[in-house]
Amino acid sequence: MKHACLLLLLLPALGRAQPPPLQLAVDAAVKETCAECTTPALKPDQLGVTVVDLRGPTPVRASYRGGEKFYPASVIKLFFLAYAHRLMEDGKLADTPELRRGMRDMIVDSYNEATSYVVDAVTGTTSGPELPAAELAVWHEKRGVVTRYFQGLGYPDVNAQRKPWGEGPYGREKQDLTANPPARNFLTTNDTARLLEEIATGHCVTPARSAQMLELMARDPFTPTKDPDDQATGFTGPALSPGMKLWSKAGWVSWARHDAALIELPGGGRVIIVVFTDGREHANNRVIIPAVVRRILACLPQR
Repeated sequence: MKHACLLLLLLPALGRAQPPPLQLAVDAAVKETCAECTTPALKPDQLGVTVVDLRGPTPVRASYRGGEKFYPASVIKLFFLAYAHRLMEDGKLADTPELRRGMRDMIVDSYNEATSYVVDAVTGTTSGPELPAAELAVWHEKRGVVTRYFQGLGYPDVNAQRKPWGEGPYGREKQDLTANPPARNFLTTNDTARLLEEIATGHCVTPARSAQMLELMARDPFTPTKDPDDQATGFTGPALSPGMKLWSKAGWVSWARHDAALIELPGGGRVIIVVFTDGREHANNRVIIPAVVRRILACLPQR
């Protein structure tokens, strides 16, 4: 890996026009990880990666397939969290202990039941039996409020219409996804990294609310857990070395495995790395995400 980083540093000196150093690091990390993960083969179109380097006075960004839409699994919960804080800030949603409990369990433990409650609270919809067509149309319009909010902020590729499910959906949830496609949520790594950047820099709703959101994402990647898919130790965490800190939100279903991570380096600088993977053959692969992150961290350009 050190040799690969050295080559990236030497490329500009070879007299050729080259992409920016951070982009070179991202591209190399993807290429080397695909070369490493061969059983089963990790194809280049099964990855999306976005990096935001926050170490300098202005952010520096790079991505690989950063504008491609992926099913986000539980990463979508960050968008429900941010919208809930927007409504609370505007006085349109009561800040109750039960809402706080639901938001905590949605992010800290990634509980789908908690997410269902939060989605109901912010959209004014509930799950339940099928509805007549006219009532379903009203229900669908209300459920789309989170998607419209983020699109209005310039997030072009966010669909936050659906609740995450373990089993299901049933009733009006199934009825709506059949009548009003797309049937699934989607995100890009670019839009996910942008939201995480706004939270990290205190620009999501307010600085105080951004700090509250970030607090729920704090992970300890250095304490072993019994769960191999724990958000702290089963995704980005293995790529970190002592002295680094982690805030993250992972997503995992039978055909996708993702992580959106804010990493603080030992010197205090921070870097956002969002990695999405696609494919049932890779959903239980705990090597891919840390492999990409480890390579990017090792080759971060000096700032």
